[in-house]
Amino acid sequence: MHIENLIRMANQIGAFFQDMPDHPEALEGASQHIKKFWEPRMRRALLAYVDGDDSSALSPFILEAITTHRELLEPLVRA
Repeated sequence: MHIENLIRMANQIGAFFQDMPDHPEALEGASQHIKKFWEPRMRRALLAYVDGDDSSALSPFILEAITTHRELLEPLVRA
């Protein structure tokens, strides 16, 4: 899946959750949604994009959700 599609989907998720009255709960909800419904390689690609030089295509809300709850999104590394 192309990063542009992942960015679009992440921003749509953020648009849904950002209007919740409890901001910390909204951040966690958006992150939990991505964790629950995105496969590990999609989450890895999104995190790599966030770690890159320019993550400006992500909405400020979803970027905050990803950085605040990054540990939820990092796929488990199997030994």
